[in-house]
Amino acid sequence: MKFSVSSSELLKRLQIVGGAIGSNPVLPILEDFLFTISNNRLRIAATDLETSITTEIEVMSDTDGVVAVPAKILLETLKALPQQPITFTVNEENFGIEITSAYGKYKLAGEDGQDFPNIPQPDTVDTLKINGAALTHGITKTIFAASNDELRPAMTGVYFQVDFNKLVLVATDAHKLVKYTFNEVGSEVSTSFIVPKKALNLLKGSLPEKDEVTVSFNAANAFFSFGDTELVCRLIDARYPDYNAVIPVDNPNTLTLARSDFQNSLKRIAIYANKTTNQVILNINDGSLTISAQDLDFSNEATEQLACTYEGDPLTIGFNAKFLVEMLNVLESDEVKIELSTPTRAGILLPAEEMEGEEILMLVMPVMLSN
Repeated sequence: MKFSVSSSELLKRLQIVGGAIGSNPVLPILEDFLFTISNNRLRIAATDLETSITTEIEVMSDTDGVVAVPAKILLETLKALPQQPITFTVNEENFGIEITSAYGKYKLAGEDGQDFPNIPQPDTVDTLKINGAALTHGITKTIFAASNDELRPAMTGVYFQVDFNKLVLVATDAHKLVKYTFNEVGSEVSTSFIVPKKALNLLKGSLPEKDEVTVSFNAANAFFSFGDTELVCRLIDARYPDYNAVIPVDNPNTLTLARSDFQNSLKRIAIYANKTTNQVILNINDGSLTISAQDLDFSNEATEQLACTYEGDPLTIGFNAKFLVEMLNVLESDEVKIELSTPTRAGILLPAEEMEGEEILMLVMPVMLSN
Protein backbone atom coordinates (compact mmCIF):
# COMPACT_ATOMS: atom_id res chain seq x y z
CA MET A 1 0.00 0.00 0.00
CA LYS A 2 1.39 3.37 -1.01
CA PHE A 3 0.10 6.94 -0.87
CA SER A 4 1.33 10.56 -1.13
CA VAL A 5 0.08 13.56 0.81
CA SER A 6 1.10 17.13 1.74
CA SER A 7 3.07 17.01 5.01
CA SER A 8 1.54 20.21 6.44
CA GLU A 9 -2.05 19.19 5.58
CA LEU A 10 -1.48 15.81 7.19
CA LEU A 11 0.09 17.38 10.29
CA LYS A 12 -2.88 19.76 10.68
CA ARG A 13 -5.31 16.81 10.66
CA LEU A 14 -3.16 14.65 12.95
CA GLN A 15 -2.98 17.41 15.55
CA ILE A 16 -6.78 17.55 15.73
CA VAL A 17 -7.12 13.75 15.94
CA GLY A 18 -4.13 13.28 18.28
CA GLY A 19 -6.00 14.97 21.13
CA ALA A 20 -8.02 11.77 21.62
CA ILE A 21 -4.94 9.67 22.43
CA GLY A 22 -4.66 9.11 26.20
CA SER A 23 -1.43 9.58 28.17
CA ASN A 24 -1.16 5.97 29.40
CA PRO A 25 -3.40 3.81 27.23
CA VAL A 26 -4.66 0.40 28.36
CA LEU A 27 -3.73 -1.21 25.01
CA PRO A 28 -0.48 -0.46 23.14
CA ILE A 29 -2.36 0.00 19.83
CA LEU A 30 -4.20 3.00 21.35
CA GLU A 31 -0.92 4.93 21.02
CA ASP A 32 -1.42 4.74 17.23
CA PHE A 33 -3.37 6.54 14.54
CA LEU A 34 -5.51 4.26 12.40
CA PHE A 35 -4.97 5.06 8.71
CA THR A 36 -7.64 3.72 6.32
CA ILE A 37 -7.29 4.41 2.60
CA SER A 38 -10.24 4.12 0.29
CA ASN A 39 -10.79 5.79 -3.13
CA ASN A 40 -7.91 8.28 -2.71
CA ARG A 41 -9.17 9.42 0.68
CA LEU A 42 -7.26 8.82 3.90
CA ARG A 43 -9.40 8.42 7.00
CA ILE A 44 -7.43 9.05 10.21
CA ALA A 45 -8.79 7.87 13.58
CA ALA A 46 -7.60 7.89 17.20
CA THR A 47 -9.33 6.83 20.40
CA ASP A 48 -8.83 6.29 24.14
CA LEU A 49 -11.99 4.09 24.20
CA GLU A 50 -13.99 6.96 25.76
CA THR A 51 -13.37 9.68 23.17
CA SER A 52 -12.62 9.08 19.48
CA ILE A 53 -11.90 11.50 16.64
CA THR A 54 -11.89 10.71 12.93
CA THR A 55 -11.13 13.00 10.00
CA GLU A 56 -10.56 12.61 6.26
CA ILE A 57 -8.08 14.08 3.80
CA GLU A 58 -7.45 13.73 0.03
CA VAL A 59 -4.35 11.68 -0.88
CA MET A 60 -2.90 10.08 -4.02
CA SER A 61 -2.85 6.33 -3.63
CA ASP A 62 -2.62 3.25 -5.82
CA THR A 63 -4.43 0.78 -3.51
CA ASP A 64 -6.81 0.75 -0.58
CA GLY A 65 -5.66 -0.57 2.78
CA VAL A 66 -5.45 -0.10 6.52
CA VAL A 67 -2.56 0.28 9.00
CA ALA A 68 -1.97 1.54 12.56
CA VAL A 69 0.84 4.14 12.73
CA PRO A 70 2.68 5.12 15.98
CA ALA A 71 1.39 8.61 16.75
CA LYS A 72 4.26 10.21 18.70
CA ILE A 73 7.07 9.50 16.23
CA LEU A 74 4.92 10.44 13.23
CA LEU A 75 3.87 13.77 14.76
CA GLU A 76 7.45 14.61 15.72
CA THR A 77 8.70 13.78 12.20
CA LEU A 78 6.07 15.95 10.51
CA LYS A 79 6.66 18.88 12.89
CA ALA A 80 10.36 18.78 11.97
CA LEU A 81 9.73 18.73 8.20
CA PRO A 82 9.08 21.85 6.12
CA GLN A 83 5.93 21.72 3.99
CA GLN A 84 6.36 19.25 1.08
CA PRO A 85 4.75 16.17 -0.46
CA ILE A 86 5.66 12.97 1.37
CA THR A 87 5.07 9.33 0.43
CA PHE A 88 4.11 6.48 2.74
CA THR A 89 4.89 2.89 1.69
CA VAL A 90 3.42 0.14 3.88
CA ASN A 91 4.62 -3.45 3.79
CA GLU A 92 1.39 -5.42 4.07
CA GLU A 93 3.07 -8.48 5.57
CA ASN A 94 4.82 -6.98 8.60
CA PHE A 95 3.21 -3.49 8.60
CA GLY A 96 6.61 -1.79 8.34
CA ILE A 97 6.14 1.85 7.23
CA GLU A 98 8.60 3.86 5.16
CA ILE A 99 8.12 7.61 4.79
CA THR A 100 9.96 9.33 1.94
CA SER A 101 10.51 13.10 1.92
CA ALA A 102 12.73 15.39 -0.17
CA TYR A 103 15.38 14.94 2.54
CA GLY A 104 15.47 11.18 2.91
CA LYS A 105 13.72 8.12 4.28
CA TYR A 106 12.30 7.30 7.71
CA LYS A 107 11.27 3.79 8.74
CA LEU A 108 8.94 2.95 11.58
CA ALA A 109 7.08 -0.16 12.76
CA GLY A 110 3.31 -0.05 12.26
CA GLU A 111 0.70 -2.51 13.50
CA ASP A 112 -2.17 -4.42 11.95
CA GLY A 113 -5.06 -1.95 11.56
CA GLN A 114 -7.56 -4.82 12.00
CA ASP A 115 -6.58 -4.95 15.71
CA PHE A 116 -7.68 -1.33 16.25
CA PRO A 117 -10.84 -0.99 18.41
CA ASN A 118 -14.07 -0.23 16.56
CA ILE A 119 -15.23 3.37 16.77
CA PRO A 120 -18.96 3.71 17.60
CA GLN A 121 -21.23 4.59 14.68
CA PRO A 122 -24.28 6.86 14.98
CA ASP A 123 -27.22 4.44 14.81
CA THR A 124 -30.71 5.19 16.22
CA VAL A 125 -29.75 8.73 17.16
CA ASP A 126 -31.55 12.04 17.64
CA THR A 127 -29.89 15.10 16.13
CA LEU A 128 -29.63 18.82 16.52
CA LYS A 129 -27.86 21.40 14.38
CA ILE A 130 -26.01 24.35 15.86
CA ASN A 131 -23.64 27.03 14.60
CA GLY A 132 -19.96 26.16 15.34
CA ALA A 133 -19.11 29.55 16.87
CA ALA A 134 -22.15 29.37 19.18
CA LEU A 135 -21.22 25.90 20.42
CA THR A 136 -17.60 26.99 21.05
CA HIS A 137 -18.96 29.99 22.92
CA GLY A 138 -21.25 27.84 25.07
CA ILE A 139 -18.47 25.37 25.94
CA THR A 140 -16.00 28.15 26.84
CA LYS A 141 -18.53 29.85 29.09
CA THR A 142 -19.48 26.71 31.03
CA ILE A 143 -16.63 24.18 31.09
CA PHE A 144 -14.54 26.01 33.72
CA ALA A 145 -17.35 25.53 36.26
CA ALA A 146 -17.49 21.72 35.91
CA SER A 147 -16.23 19.70 38.87
CA ASN A 148 -13.06 17.58 39.10
CA ASP A 149 -14.57 15.39 41.82
CA GLU A 150 -14.65 11.81 40.48
CA LEU A 151 -17.00 10.81 43.31
CA ARG A 152 -19.73 12.92 41.69
CA PRO A 153 -19.37 11.83 38.06
CA ALA A 154 -22.43 13.78 36.82
CA MET A 155 -20.82 17.07 37.79
CA THR A 156 -17.53 16.36 36.00
CA GLY A 157 -19.19 17.03 32.64
CA VAL A 158 -21.38 19.67 31.04
CA TYR A 159 -25.12 19.03 31.02
CA PHE A 160 -26.76 19.52 27.60
CA GLN A 161 -30.50 20.13 27.79
CA VAL A 162 -32.11 20.11 24.35
CA ASP A 163 -35.58 21.59 24.13
CA PHE A 164 -36.55 21.68 20.43
CA ASN A 165 -35.06 25.00 19.21
CA LYS A 166 -33.35 25.83 22.50
CA LEU A 167 -30.14 24.41 23.97
CA VAL A 168 -29.19 24.93 27.62
CA LEU A 169 -25.65 24.08 28.81
CA VAL A 170 -25.09 23.79 32.57
CA ALA A 171 -21.92 23.18 34.58
CA THR A 172 -21.45 23.22 38.35
CA ASP A 173 -19.05 22.05 41.06
CA ALA A 174 -21.43 22.87 43.95
CA HIS A 175 -19.58 26.14 44.67
CA LYS A 176 -20.33 27.83 41.37
CA LEU A 177 -22.80 27.20 38.59
CA VAL A 178 -23.13 28.47 35.02
CA LYS A 179 -26.25 28.19 32.89
CA TYR A 180 -25.90 29.19 29.25
CA THR A 181 -28.96 29.26 26.96
CA PHE A 182 -28.77 29.44 23.19
CA ASN A 183 -31.98 29.98 21.28
CA GLU A 184 -31.20 29.13 17.68
CA VAL A 185 -30.76 25.40 17.26
CA GLY A 186 -32.58 23.07 14.88
CA SER A 187 -33.91 20.02 16.69
CA GLU A 188 -37.10 17.98 16.87
CA VAL A 189 -36.52 16.46 20.28
CA SER A 190 -36.56 17.41 23.93
CA THR A 191 -33.98 15.48 25.94
CA SER A 192 -30.78 15.81 27.99
CA PHE A 193 -27.33 14.20 28.35
CA ILE A 194 -23.96 14.85 30.05
CA VAL A 195 -20.80 15.28 27.95
CA PRO A 196 -17.38 14.69 29.60
CA LYS A 197 -14.90 17.55 29.91
CA LYS A 198 -12.13 15.96 27.82
CA ALA A 199 -14.37 15.67 24.76
CA LEU A 200 -15.53 19.28 25.09
CA ASN A 201 -11.98 20.61 25.41
CA LEU A 202 -11.02 18.75 22.22
CA LEU A 203 -14.14 19.99 20.49
CA LYS A 204 -13.49 23.58 21.51
CA GLY A 205 -10.02 23.40 19.96
CA SER A 206 -11.16 22.04 16.61
CA LEU A 207 -14.61 23.52 15.91
CA PRO A 208 -14.87 25.69 12.80
CA GLU A 209 -16.25 29.22 13.36
CA LYS A 210 -18.51 29.29 10.33
CA ASP A 211 -19.68 25.74 9.73
CA GLU A 212 -22.75 24.19 11.17
CA VAL A 213 -22.18 21.34 13.61
CA THR A 214 -24.45 18.31 13.68
CA VAL A 215 -24.80 16.83 17.15
CA SER A 216 -26.26 13.30 17.20
CA PHE A 217 -26.81 11.34 20.38
CA ASN A 218 -28.28 8.14 21.76
CA ALA A 219 -28.27 6.71 25.28
CA ALA A 220 -24.57 5.82 25.20
CA ASN A 221 -22.69 8.25 22.93
CA ALA A 222 -22.70 11.73 21.45
CA PHE A 223 -21.38 12.40 17.91
CA PHE A 224 -20.26 15.88 16.86
CA SER A 225 -19.65 16.16 13.13
CA PHE A 226 -18.41 19.19 11.17
CA GLY A 227 -16.65 19.36 7.81
CA ASP A 228 -14.62 16.14 7.35
CA THR A 229 -14.25 15.56 11.09
CA GLU A 230 -16.28 13.65 13.65
CA LEU A 231 -15.77 13.45 17.40
CA VAL A 232 -17.48 10.63 19.32
CA CYS A 233 -17.60 10.45 23.10
CA ARG A 234 -19.17 8.17 25.64
CA LEU A 235 -21.72 10.07 27.70
CA ILE A 236 -21.55 10.20 31.49
CA ASP A 237 -24.15 7.75 32.75
CA ALA A 238 -25.47 9.56 35.82
CA ARG A 239 -28.32 11.80 36.88
CA TYR A 240 -27.63 15.51 36.81
CA PRO A 241 -28.63 17.40 39.98
CA ASP A 242 -31.71 19.62 39.78
CA TYR A 243 -29.83 22.84 39.16
CA ASN A 244 -32.95 25.05 38.98
CA ALA A 245 -33.65 24.28 42.63
CA VAL A 246 -30.47 26.04 43.77
CA ILE A 247 -30.95 29.25 41.76
CA PRO A 248 -32.47 31.79 44.18
CA VAL A 249 -35.50 33.51 42.68
CA ASP A 250 -36.16 36.47 44.94
CA ASN A 251 -33.07 38.72 45.03
CA PRO A 252 -34.08 42.23 46.12
CA ASN A 253 -30.52 43.71 46.10
CA THR A 254 -28.90 44.56 42.77
CA LEU A 255 -25.34 45.78 42.36
CA THR A 256 -24.16 47.07 38.94
CA LEU A 257 -20.52 47.93 38.23
CA ALA A 258 -17.78 47.93 35.59
CA ARG A 259 -16.61 44.37 34.98
CA SER A 260 -12.89 45.01 34.39
CA ASP A 261 -12.56 47.39 37.38
CA PHE A 262 -14.20 44.82 39.64
CA GLN A 263 -12.06 41.98 38.28
CA ASN A 264 -8.77 43.89 38.63
CA SER A 265 -9.66 45.00 42.13
CA LEU A 266 -10.45 41.39 43.14
CA LYS A 267 -7.12 40.19 41.74
CA ARG A 268 -5.23 42.72 43.86
CA ILE A 269 -7.23 42.14 47.03
CA ALA A 270 -7.00 38.34 46.67
CA ILE A 271 -3.22 38.57 47.16
CA TYR A 272 -3.97 39.50 50.80
CA ALA A 273 -6.69 36.90 51.37
CA ASN A 274 -6.39 33.65 53.28
CA LYS A 275 -4.87 31.13 50.85
CA THR A 276 -7.26 28.31 51.85
CA THR A 277 -10.56 30.18 51.54
CA ASN A 278 -9.56 33.02 49.14
CA GLN A 279 -12.23 34.94 51.01
CA VAL A 280 -12.92 38.56 50.03
CA ILE A 281 -15.61 40.59 51.76
CA LEU A 282 -17.92 42.87 49.81
CA ASN A 283 -19.41 45.67 51.84
CA ILE A 284 -22.13 47.25 49.74
CA ASN A 285 -23.84 50.57 50.38
CA ASP A 286 -25.67 53.01 48.18
CA GLY A 287 -23.18 54.13 45.49
CA SER A 288 -20.07 52.47 46.92
CA LEU A 289 -18.58 49.00 47.18
CA THR A 290 -15.75 48.25 49.60
CA ILE A 291 -13.75 45.09 48.85
CA SER A 292 -11.51 43.82 51.63
CA ALA A 293 -9.56 40.73 52.64
CA GLN A 294 -7.35 39.71 55.51
CA ASP A 295 -5.10 36.82 56.36
CA LEU A 296 -4.84 36.77 60.13
CA ASP A 297 -2.05 34.16 60.12
CA PHE A 298 0.29 36.58 58.36
CA SER A 299 -1.27 39.90 59.45
CA ASN A 300 -1.95 40.77 55.81
CA GLU A 301 -4.92 42.90 54.86
CA ALA A 302 -6.12 45.08 52.00
CA THR A 303 -9.10 47.30 51.20
CA GLU A 304 -10.29 49.03 48.03
CA GLN A 305 -13.33 51.08 47.18
CA LEU A 306 -15.21 51.09 43.86
CA ALA A 307 -18.02 53.22 42.51
CA CYS A 308 -21.17 51.25 41.72
CA THR A 309 -24.92 51.50 41.35
CA TYR A 310 -26.78 49.68 44.09
CA GLU A 311 -30.45 49.17 44.78
CA GLY A 312 -31.32 47.51 48.06
CA ASP A 313 -30.42 47.41 51.75
CA PRO A 314 -26.76 47.72 52.85
CA LEU A 315 -25.17 44.25 52.78
CA THR A 316 -21.92 42.55 53.78
CA ILE A 317 -21.18 39.23 52.07
CA GLY A 318 -18.08 37.03 51.59
CA PHE A 319 -17.07 35.23 48.38
CA ASN A 320 -14.17 33.16 47.09
CA ALA A 321 -12.21 35.68 44.99
CA LYS A 322 -10.86 32.97 42.69
CA PHE A 323 -14.38 31.95 41.65
CA LEU A 324 -15.49 35.54 41.04
CA VAL A 325 -12.40 36.27 38.90
CA GLU A 326 -12.98 33.11 36.80
CA MET A 327 -16.61 34.07 36.20
CA LEU A 328 -15.87 37.68 35.31
CA ASN A 329 -13.28 36.34 32.88
CA VAL A 330 -15.87 34.65 30.67
CA LEU A 331 -18.50 37.38 30.84
CA GLU A 332 -17.96 39.74 27.94
CA SER A 333 -20.12 42.74 28.80
CA ASP A 334 -18.59 46.03 29.99
CA GLU A 335 -20.80 46.05 33.06
CA VAL A 336 -22.03 43.22 35.27
CA LYS A 337 -25.03 42.91 37.54
CA ILE A 338 -24.87 40.99 40.81
CA GLU A 339 -28.17 40.02 42.40
CA LEU A 340 -28.07 39.26 46.12
CA SER A 341 -30.53 38.52 48.92
CA THR A 342 -28.78 37.67 52.23
CA PRO A 343 -25.15 36.94 53.27
CA THR A 344 -25.92 33.20 53.41
CA ARG A 345 -27.60 32.80 50.01
CA ALA A 346 -25.97 32.46 46.61
CA GLY A 347 -25.22 35.53 44.52
CA ILE A 348 -26.16 35.69 40.85
CA LEU A 349 -23.86 37.25 38.24
CA LEU A 350 -25.33 38.46 34.97
CA PRO A 351 -23.98 40.54 32.10
CA ALA A 352 -25.60 44.01 32.14
CA GLU A 353 -26.38 43.60 28.43
CA GLU A 354 -27.09 40.19 26.87
CA MET A 355 -25.92 39.20 23.41
CA GLU A 356 -28.70 38.46 20.95
CA GLY A 357 -30.03 34.89 20.96
CA GLU A 358 -28.17 33.85 24.12
CA GLU A 359 -28.53 34.19 27.86
CA ILE A 360 -26.03 33.47 30.58
CA LEU A 361 -26.54 33.18 34.33
CA MET A 362 -23.79 32.47 36.85
CA LEU A 363 -24.27 31.58 40.46
CA VAL A 364 -21.66 31.65 43.22
CA MET A 365 -22.03 30.39 46.78
CA PRO A 366 -20.97 32.76 49.57
CA VAL A 367 -18.10 32.02 51.96
CA MET A 368 -19.46 32.31 55.51
CA LEU A 369 -18.21 35.36 57.36
CA SER A 370 -16.07 34.33 60.31
CA ASN A 371 -16.90 37.24 62.59
